[in-house]
Amino acid sequence: DEEFNELCFEFGLELDEITSEKEIISKEKGEEKAKGASDTVLYKIDVPANRYDLLCLEGLVRGLQVFKERINLPRYEKIIPAQGEGQRLIITEETIQVRPHAVAAVLRNITFTKERYDSFIDLQEKLHQNICRRRALVAIGTHDLDTISGPFTYTAKAPSEIKFKPLNQSQEYTASQIMDLYRTDSHLRHYLHLIENKPFYPVIYDSNGVVLSMPPIINGDHTKISVNTRNVFIECTGTDITKAKIVLDIIVTMFSEYCEKPFSVEAAEVVYPNGKTYIYPELAYRKEKVKPELINKKIGISETPSSLAKLLTRMCLKSHVIGNGNNIEIEIPPTRADIIHACDIVEDAAIAYGYNNIQMTIPKTYTIANQLPLNKLTELLRLDLAAAGFTEALTFALCSQEDIADKLGMDISATKAVRIANPKTAEFQV
Repeated sequence: DEEFNELCFEFGLELDEITSEKEIISKEKGEEKAKGASDTVLYKIDVPANRYDLLCLEGLVRGLQVFKERINLPRYEKIIPAQGEGQRLIITEETIQVRPHAVAAVLRNITFTKERYDSFIDLQEKLHQNICRRRALVAIGTHDLDTISGPFTYTAKAPSEIKFKPLNQSQEYTASQIMDLYRTDSHLRHYLHLIENKPFYPVIYDSNGVVLSMPPIINGDHTKISVNTRNVFIECTGTDITKAKIVLDIIVTMFSEYCEKPFSVEAAEVVYPNGKTYIYPELAYRKEKVKPELINKKIGISETPSSLAKLLTRMCLKSHVIGNGNNIEIEIPPTRADIIHACDIVEDAAIAYGYNNIQMTIPKTYTIANQLPLNKLTELLRLDLAAAGFTEALTFALCSQEDIADKLGMDISATKAVRIANPKTAEFQV
């Protein structure tokens, strides 16, 4: 446990606690309720909000293996099927009002086990919560490709015209009935408001009219995936195309490991209403150049360019020195959407170098610190006033209108108070 804790720290993560389901339940609800819960050891790991590639065991383990130099970073490959053989998703213009964007891909000949399947579902849930902003920006749908036949159509219809059997239900409902059905559902009720008041609801059909899903609420039962699913059709619909592409990239890079040809993803075509065709997933690799002296200077170390390149390669950013050591060329893989700027690369170099290995130095500037005269005076007065029986009140910067006007019998306009247009509570109005 200690070694693992250290490894997490070195990799820039925090091992929050080592616990079990039983312990968690007994802490929250008492020991009675925890009887029969599992004793399996759980590691709770705090992952930075921008590292979507560490949100599932597959990505985390892969990242740590590369960091420990046990494996090389895999190369993710996009396989484009022969003309007319790939899957197509056609977007109609009705979707513009609700969720205009969609991307898609196929994981071909995948082998699930119970653990892999659970991890696959879990990753979607975690992505829904953070980058997808509770499904407002992107909603993910995964389907058993062998139960449907393309091309698929992503359109929007009036709620009364949509009818299908939702996931794990035994009968068909119209879209309006589905909304009523899930109004009390602890999990799904949080997403209903996203489309509830729209005149049209988004929906995806296959070529035979089978409903794949009604994003962002629920998938159809017909296409549900299981441990035995061999071919997974993934669609992400959303209001933000950039986020949708990132989400698709993350899902396929994390789980293509289990395909017959590891780390390969079958591309799908998406046709927009204007007739333009796009191939997804993008799985884009790009190159960035950073000067070694910039990295050294920002972190406060003095490493050779080649050792900096090695540090970055351990962080899944494949790097090598170019131009007589004047530059480091870094290849940014599709799993690292968080690398936007040279600073992000410098930060990764610092993590790989180890924060604890950076020497502490006294800054070279020479200054004498001084207390502000006003603070000095108040500190001198503070004790004497308290000794004289006064009580000091440390107030918030914001307070309620009542406190400064009504309770003092004054008119608010006479107080010169600055008003907040949309205060969250009555305590913080002015």
